[in-house]
Amino acid sequence: MKTDIEIAQEATMLPIREIAEQLGIQDDDLELYGKYKAKISDDYYRRVSHNKDGKLILVTAINPTPAGEGKTTVSVGLGQAFGKIGKKAVIALREPSLGPCFGIKGGAAGGGYAQVVPMEDLNLHFTGDLHAVTSANNLLAALLDNHIQQGNALNIDTRQIIWKRCLDMNDRVLRNIVVGIGSKADGVVREDHFVITVASEIMAILCLAEDMEDLKEKLGNIIVAYNYNGEPVTAKELDAVGAMAALLKDAINPNLIQTLEHTPALVHGGPFANIAHGCNSVRATRAALKTADYVVTEAGFGADLGAEKFFDIKCRKAGLKPDAVVLVATVRALKYNGGVAKTDLSEPNLEALRRGIVNLEKHIENLQLYGVPVVVTLNSFATDTEEEILFVKKFCEARNCDFEICEVWEKGGEGAIALANKVIAAADNKKSEFTLLYPDELSLEEKIAKIAVEIYGADGVVYTQAAKSALQKISRMGYGHLPVCMAKTQYSFSDDDTKLGRPTGFDIHIREVYLNAGAGFVVAVTGAIMTMPGLPKKPAANNIDVDENGVITGLF
Repeated sequence: MKTDIEIAQEATMLPIREIAEQLGIQDDDLELYGKYKAKISDDYYRRVSHNKDGKLILVTAINPTPAGEGKTTVSVGLGQAFGKIGKKAVIALREPSLGPCFGIKGGAAGGGYAQVVPMEDLNLHFTGDLHAVTSANNLLAALLDNHIQQGNALNIDTRQIIWKRCLDMNDRVLRNIVVGIGSKADGVVREDHFVITVASEIMAILCLAEDMEDLKEKLGNIIVAYNYNGEPVTAKELDAVGAMAALLKDAINPNLIQTLEHTPALVHGGPFANIAHGCNSVRATRAALKTADYVVTEAGFGADLGAEKFFDIKCRKAGLKPDAVVLVATVRALKYNGGVAKTDLSEPNLEALRRGIVNLEKHIENLQLYGVPVVVTLNSFATDTEEEILFVKKFCEARNCDFEICEVWEKGGEGAIALANKVIAAADNKKSEFTLLYPDELSLEEKIAKIAVEIYGADGVVYTQAAKSALQKISRMGYGHLPVCMAKTQYSFSDDDTKLGRPTGFDIHIREVYLNAGAGFVVAVTGAIMTMPGLPKKPAANNIDVDENGVITGLF
């Protein structure tokens, strides 16, 4: 079998103008980035804003394992399958971060014959959106330090600076640094920190902003520090908003590319789901809904992170109402949750499947809390046995879920036609009674407990003293009504990535809480989660190369 990048490089892409024509987008509404990439203009976005919405389909998954689940691959393949059966569909995805591309996880273009292309462009610099976010973030950091250097008229307490610099790369040595070393002209010596760009509040703001006016308002509300009286200092007070918005002028518009089967894909924004809210931009999702009958979108990692944040943050803020959810699992991943070593997952093991399927069970129960019809799909592997597949099918149907296998990695859209028909039936015939997990008026502590106990299955929540103090301060400042964004390991329902399956008898440990006043949510950091990842012992970057003809190899 060819590698993902070989399949992508052999694909025949249509000029992006032809893809745009499928959606009624004219040349004047496109900002071209070569032949195969374009941004959709703000004029087009406004023009279709009164169109009737199509059906919104969320694709999520069980907790990720080394065996791989293929959530993005299924999202792309499902979108292609809609086209195969004559339905007008658009896929709405996030942009990849360079950190995972050169680290361990790889890119985010899908895989096999269910990919978005041009794959190399998407996984690397694409249209420069992540660079624009990085620049806007670091401009604000530079203006902040310059303000202090030039007299500090806002009386900023340098011990209470909370704005961090960012870089779209896994670089552990930048987590905790000291700046300002040198002469007096080099600034004030203080501790500083870096986060990966996709964890920046500006990335979250870009993905939640309705338009340029809303973007600027959100940027202005960013709290960068506190003054000597303990009062917040904002980006607006630093006169930083206009320049940051100028850097984000193009980045705010969604990007249009295509799948291997020429299905339109709007790929925009890239927040991580384990440390941010994990969804593509509201503008991309809205544009897709106004131009297609069915919109397939995804939320990062397992449903305990991505789906929960899609519902309780993105849908809450944007007024979106999903019509169906596709929950992706694999027999291999379920057996891994049942205690089978990665090297033995190809062997039939019904007993391990019985033990591990509790992970899928908990995700089904969680999704049903939101009142949205659930379709479970097994991303098929050649080593799956009929007995194993039948066991999962009966398990799901006994829990009031539709079930279907898909074979999109090998067959592209053809491999998800049966799944597409199940999804259409669920979205069209089963009434979505979408409801949020918690109301705005609950306290922050109650919201955290609601997520920890009902979604994760924890017994309770344990706070450090610093986290307790931060929650009290945020509530006193008037932000207690905001939703909570949990930063947690993706590998387990708990905050301990070694607890697989459906762990019980554990508490969620909150070590840090901070306010993203611009984005409009409160982040609760659990366990040992890092906002600046490090590279593994053998980074993917070691295997990436480019030849004299500009052909890239090793990217996945």
